[in-house]
Amino acid sequence: MERQTRKPVSEESQRLLHKMQQNEVNESEIYRRLAAGTREEKNRQVLSRLSHEEQVHAQKWQSYTGRELKPQTGKILWRAFLSKIFGFTFAVKQMENGEEGAQNAYERLSHEVPEAKEIQREEKSHENALIGLLDEERLRYVGSMVLGLNDALVEMTGTLAGLTLAMQNTRLIALSGLITGISATLSMAASEFLSAKSEGRADAAKSSVYTGVTYLVAVALLILPYLLLSPQHYLPALGTMLAIVLLILVVFNYYIAVAKDLSFAKRFGQMACISLGVAALSFLAGLFMKNVMHVNL
Repeated sequence: MERQTRKPVSEESQRLLHKMQQNEVNESEIYRRLAAGTREEKNRQVLSRLSHEEQVHAQKWQSYTGRELKPQTGKILWRAFLSKIFGFTFAVKQMENGEEGAQNAYERLSHEVPEAKEIQREEKSHENALIGLLDEERLRYVGSMVLGLNDALVEMTGTLAGLTLAMQNTRLIALSGLITGISATLSMAASEFLSAKSEGRADAAKSSVYTGVTYLVAVALLILPYLLLSPQHYLPALGTMLAIVLLILVVFNYYIAVAKDLSFAKRFGQMACISLGVAALSFLAGLFMKNVMHVNL
């Protein structure tokens, strides 16, 4: 009966309504799956409420389109993959950030669909407030991860760049880098543990694990080109290693920017300048020792 009393909407609005209904259906299912896979009761409740609200919005759009839509499997699986790799907070915030472009659609629809303004307000205020309640463990240790990653990139890019010119053999460089990297990983983890303990933190062990694991993963990725390329291809290995550094910085800083609502460009620029700057200086140091001090291996 309610649909019969409504004025028909234009074809353009029908297309927008269909698109927005599909988005709400997808997001309701994504939130439902994230809630089902979350162990913490508080996070499960928040995600379940978000799923319910998206379902209500989808039903409002359906009252105009008259069509019952199913979740799009590809998009659901993609979000599930992102949540496994980067955590559910990242997946949720990236999804909600993608809705910012929908504001113009709400404005256009509001002339023909009264509910558009109400749903827009709910998207902006209530849902954002709910998302702010999410509390994911890994984000509590972002500081530890930043410490581990930043130290690994600065120390290992510098070390590997310097060794590349000094040794000119990918196998020797990889061996030296592994020894240095493993020692530095243990040192960083121990330092983080002692630092957290001195501050009276009960999570000192977990904090040191996040620092150490992040450091070790970065070390493994940076040394990988030297293990894969033949011994005489030390310069291509160096170039590949620097490309990996930039890729790590892009991925990590994008993750932090989305999950913690921080500036991507500023953080990426700072870390890239430091890491690549140290690599360049170390490369020159290796060149100096080889050609001026005549240190050869």
